[in-house]
Amino acid sequence: MVMTRLVEINLPDFGMPDVRPEIPAQLYATRIGHLRERAEARRYDRIVVYADREHSASLSYLTGFDPRFEEALLVLGPTDKPAILAGNECRGMAAAAPLPMRTVLFQEFSLPGQPRDRSLPLAEILAAEGIGKGSRVGVVGWKTYARRETIEAPAFIVDELRRLTGPAGLVESATDLLIDAADGLRVINEVEQLAAFEYAACQTSDGVRGVLTGLRPGMTESEAVRLLRWNGMPLSCHLMLSAGPRASLGMLSPGDRKIERGDPFTVAFGVWGALNSRAGFVVSGPDELPDGIADYVDMLVQPYFAAICEWYGALHVGQTGGALYEIVQRHLGDPFFGVSLNPGHQIHLDEWVNSPIARDSRVELRSGMALQVDVIPGTGTDYFTTNIEDGLALADASLRALFAASYPSAWQRIQARRQFMTDVLGIALHPDVLPFSNIPAYLPPFLLRPDLAMSLAV
Repeated sequence: MVMTRLVEINLPDFGMPDVRPEIPAQLYATRIGHLRERAEARRYDRIVVYADREHSASLSYLTGFDPRFEEALLVLGPTDKPAILAGNECRGMAAAAPLPMRTVLFQEFSLPGQPRDRSLPLAEILAAEGIGKGSRVGVVGWKTYARRETIEAPAFIVDELRRLTGPAGLVESATDLLIDAADGLRVINEVEQLAAFEYAACQTSDGVRGVLTGLRPGMTESEAVRLLRWNGMPLSCHLMLSAGPRASLGMLSPGDRKIERGDPFTVAFGVWGALNSRAGFVVSGPDELPDGIADYVDMLVQPYFAAICEWYGALHVGQTGGALYEIVQRHLGDPFFGVSLNPGHQIHLDEWVNSPIARDSRVELRSGMALQVDVIPGTGTDYFTTNIEDGLALADASLRALFAASYPSAWQRIQARRQFMTDVLGIALHPDVLPFSNIPAYLPPFLLRPDLAMSLAV
């Protein structure tokens, strides 16, 4: 068993970026080209990409446009400029996307009660875009299923596509082209996208650090969430912060309850490309813990941190998801820990894209993958939970060289985080591992003593 311990740690200031990296406009055209190549290999005549406010990541990845309030639909053929169907309020926004598109007003995507008197029926729009009898259409949503016939886009769209293509045609899910855990277009990132993710991780991790250092008994949850210092970037999930009896329920938003000494506490903050989360107790030490769990660190936090450290140490390009899964099972497989979800996943504009990390997974991790360490014990007991959720990327030597040359300030932050994780926390990292979080693997179980954190270092 790896020996972990609670020690005084000075968490460095790794710095913050001054400017948010932009995705070059030409890169969107390149992504469209890659999707067309995959569509041709599967013999699709058209790709249709559906998006709504909650599930806009694939559309935004391809075009730079994400719908607000409404839904949207991208129709992509083999050669023509793509068509984007948008409602009353998003049509103008779609026209400003960095990818040149033909905007088509489709008012059924508009909010209830708004005018619907100026757009053609969906069947006529789709037919004008080349979808007809015998067409083969791949539909991109946000999930994959065991059978491609299962499509999670709205029924009125899928039904119309099937009616238009008829018995000789094909309408099926093509979401895997973008999110397949092994080689989906969105799981292998360009250096520009990784730099944008590092910027995002700075925002979320700095926010969670603000909570860890500023939390005080007597604050309300609503006051504590202001410590996140959200800068207005699009959220990838709702802000999560809760204390006391509600904390064990996980994903709740902050309320007006006052945070009390001895409370369990959890916080998670996610924007496009990053999420950070921590959990523990609002105490200064074990003597302030609730009755019966004075051994909280020994029982839960130490084995958890040992699992996270070995998980990090095993990361490298070519590692299998199954190997990472087995590491966590070896440390935390006892039912007491209650770890039920994948111990880690891929992250993008959406918080969870897919996960190659599962029992017996032979999926090999690749250069360009952005990953989230995400191992959440759900003990269902007074021991509550502990949690490290941080983002990182894997990069081979050529991608590392490109990153360092293209984004030197971000590269300096990454190297400083690696040094902290190695020298202070005792986690040996492969050169492929690029930590993006400004609280990398930093785990203080007693939230009123953020200077006391877990370490493997002697």
